[in-house]
Amino acid sequence: MTDKVAIHRLATGVPGLDEVLGGGLPEFSFNLIAGAPGCGKTTLAHQMMFALATPQRSALYLTVLGEPPLKMLRYQQQFDFFDNEAIDHAIRFRNLSDSALAGDPQRLLDRIVAEVKTHAPAFVFVDSFRSMAQAGTTDHRTHNDLQQFVQQLGVLMTSWQATTFLIGEYSATDANPVFTVADGMVCLRQSVQRNSMVRKLEVMKMRGQATLPGLHTFRISSAGIQVFAPARVPVPTDVANTEAPASRARLGVSGLDEMLGGGVPRGYSLLVAGPSGSGKSMLSASFLAEGARCGETGVIAAFDQHPRRSRHRVVADLIANGSVGLVESRAPDLSIDEITHQLLNEIRRLKATRVVIDSLSGFELYLAPTFREDFRENLARLITTLACEGVTVLATSELEDRYTDLRFSPYGTAFLTDAIIVQRYMEVDSHLLRMLAVVKVRASHHSNELREYSIDAAGIRMGGTLTDLEGLLGGRPRRRHLVDPADPIAGGDDD
Repeated sequence: MTDKVAIHRLATGVPGLDEVLGGGLPEFSFNLIAGAPGCGKTTLAHQMMFALATPQRSALYLTVLGEPPLKMLRYQQQFDFFDNEAIDHAIRFRNLSDSALAGDPQRLLDRIVAEVKTHAPAFVFVDSFRSMAQAGTTDHRTHNDLQQFVQQLGVLMTSWQATTFLIGEYSATDANPVFTVADGMVCLRQSVQRNSMVRKLEVMKMRGQATLPGLHTFRISSAGIQVFAPARVPVPTDVANTEAPASRARLGVSGLDEMLGGGVPRGYSLLVAGPSGSGKSMLSASFLAEGARCGETGVIAAFDQHPRRSRHRVVADLIANGSVGLVESRAPDLSIDEITHQLLNEIRRLKATRVVIDSLSGFELYLAPTFREDFRENLARLITTLACEGVTVLATSELEDRYTDLRFSPYGTAFLTDAIIVQRYMEVDSHLLRMLAVVKVRASHHSNELREYSIDAAGIRMGGTLTDLEGLLGGRPRRRHLVDPADPIAGGDDD
């Protein structure tokens, strides 16, 4: 029995990709980067190449019937990862179009061998490999010839201890010899729905290591490609310790904190649900301001209105002085994994203890259509991930006040949160008033009162308990008929 051979893993330099790959890219592996035109294959290859290549461990980029190297570099130099100093020192480009057009696979293989022997690269990229294979295949050459060519190339590259990347316009449904020979296969795909472009990456295989299964969204920006791997939720090891936390995070609204039993237990998620104008954002601002007053930092993910343009300046001032971090995006192709990634980065950067999502309704509107179908499932993962960070979360949700029914969330996700505050309108004496109730605080005592509240320039002010009204949840309460025990006509003592 032979001893295990340790496989060194390379950091790809692509944020999020190493995690999806299962810890990095195996050194000396023979890999395929596949996808349709325009999905980011060349950008991914270049980003990895500039991150991996050094003068001591150089990279060789071979182009075959694709765009000429000069034209390709003209566009790739727009990315932040591009390093002009590395060209012809750590990175070399060679065009093999003349050899490919000859239609002789052996001649093409000999040319590749000659280039590799001359430069002795640690990394070899072939773009586009599919063009090479098609150019070297004629009617009398069979599928087996192509497979033999790919196998020969793979063996040669491994014997030279080169990590190889073949870039080609393949899809996951194709049947091709390169799929069998390749040690690793990364498929990129893109889809357009309405006005959103959604790009996803899948690791079809990576020999010798476990990868994260599924499709992972990624974005191409001036920095290059960033992959948004789903946040890993740790499995709790101490299942016996299920007591509610003693420490509480106050909302900063006198009367409401008392209704909650002294505030929201730290590490809980609180859903504030109510119709437009009921004060959800103002309550969120108070929550963050109370944290800053106690020396805590916070993060707000804003989707309804930009805090700096809000008439309520509290959050804008907190962002300006660094007490609160802002996560905001108006891109039409957001995914929950991307927002989760941004939130976690801000939480860890500021060591934040409070998080506001304002609002879930606005967030859903900015998600790409493909992600709205499983919004409930993804929202559950977001809330669970934030709970594992130990932060206290306040999320707002827009509700249409129908009066005839009592709902806490349009997504059927209210059970995911640890606490719920519901806000409603009511008509009393031809006036529109607001009322509030604490529906639940998990594993903790809380008030069951229905209380009136008002909003002024100073924020939310809690009023008294609405004891003289009934039918409040129907939106049109009635005055309670009070009976005087001393009045025999009213049904009092008749002795």
